[in-house]
Amino acid sequence: MHPKKQLLDDAAKLLLAELEGKELTARERNQIPLQEMATQDPSERILNMNEVALGYTEAQVRIEAMRCLQCKTKPCVKGCPVGIDIPAFILEAEKGNYAKAVSIIKESSLLPSVCGRVCPQELQCQMYCTVGKAKKDVEQSVSIGRIERFVADYTREHGLDEIPHVGDDSGKSVAIVGSGPASISAAADLRREGHRVVLFEALHKAGGVLVYGIPEFRLPKEIVEYELEILRKMGVEIRLNYLVGKTRTVDELFDKDGFDAIFVGSGAGLPRFLDIEGENSIGVFSANEYLTRSNLMKAYAKTNALTPMYRSKRVAVFGAGNVAMDAARTAKRLGAEVVSIIYRRTEAEMPARREEIAHAKEEGIEFLYLLAPKRIIPGEDGRVKEVEVIECKLGPEDEDGRRRSMMIEGTESLRSYDTVIVAIGNDSNPLIKATTDGIETSHKGTFIVDPSTCATSLEGVYAGGDIVLGAATVILAMGQGRKAARAMNEYLATL
Repeated sequence: MHPKKQLLDDAAKLLLAELEGKELTARERNQIPLQEMATQDPSERILNMNEVALGYTEAQVRIEAMRCLQCKTKPCVKGCPVGIDIPAFILEAEKGNYAKAVSIIKESSLLPSVCGRVCPQELQCQMYCTVGKAKKDVEQSVSIGRIERFVADYTREHGLDEIPHVGDDSGKSVAIVGSGPASISAAADLRREGHRVVLFEALHKAGGVLVYGIPEFRLPKEIVEYELEILRKMGVEIRLNYLVGKTRTVDELFDKDGFDAIFVGSGAGLPRFLDIEGENSIGVFSANEYLTRSNLMKAYAKTNALTPMYRSKRVAVFGAGNVAMDAARTAKRLGAEVVSIIYRRTEAEMPARREEIAHAKEEGIEFLYLLAPKRIIPGEDGRVKEVEVIECKLGPEDEDGRRRSMMIEGTESLRSYDTVIVAIGNDSNPLIKATTDGIETSHKGTFIVDPSTCATSLEGVYAGGDIVLGAATVILAMGQGRKAARAMNEYLATL
């Protein structure tokens, strides 16, 4: 079930020796088997925070790249929110030109090591892959994300990365609020045009959700720091512990600091709760707080943590998205004996990536379907003691196309837990809206922007990422950052 990396590499080397140097037909490429990626054994990985997926070997990445048909219409590119020339970089990977492959990627994306790990490729580029369509199985598509990860890692580890070109000084300056994926993409593209770019981060580390939200075992933080260092080498200034909306308002960035334009990428950091009885008990966490404590504050370092984590034995996680999986798997690594995902629908409706669900199951996470939390019951000490759940059934489809969850009266029961993690989504950060006149927002608090430019209702102010989309993927946020940067470059040229 979990083949060793060496065995996979040996098989790939034999196949590579057979295929290398041949002019392969489309039919021959279609017959090349999908390369499996090695992972840590579940019994080992629940005891550490090291990366679960171990990546391709060099032989594997070249074999996987050979599976690409180099379609002239490039359907995979249509599925990439930042428009990477996917066939071009895969062709270079097939030849072993990894630095060239990365340079092609970085024309569109500054974060290949990140995106190769956390992007839902199966819902984006790989969903449009001709190979997957021919086999009628998206999981048989060319593994674009795994190839991207390998070439980015190889280039970084061998010191082959090049700093993107920066144009002549334009005399214009741009403020970037937040340092997540949308902000990083916007900052890179704006700096390429020669603008002075200053990135403001409220926390003591830059990276946004890449740092505080995604666990180390999915995205090592040294990789995020490396990508941010590329930004710094391009000349982007990063100011930490700087809360725009308090330290400076948007108006003050214009009037006092003299910025010509502003990009807001402050994210969706306001956690939602269920508003049920007992939700203020000791031992109830938002997924945001739980993951931030573990990831940013390194609470998983049990003997050397500045902010120790709450110790739990039995953990209930409400929700079924990627964040819920991250929280559940983190709790397991922090020593919980039982971790339950409580979800009001079935596995078919779960929004989490299939890979993350599979990894969670391998790690012993319990999945309780068609159950909804009704109340949280604390003990005499005020700490979570039990969760009352009620059985559900699926009804007609809702506006999102998923079947509604309907509670079945009289089916309540109690389950013993000492910790609850609420992972049902986040709302947009409300601070900038509260301190800025004239910013139009939706009823959900997200910024309303021009879909073609990401311009807000205020002149010179643009926005993208979760502050516009709500909680979305890394690559979708990056796409908005790039779209905004293009429009901002045009706007700045008029000043």
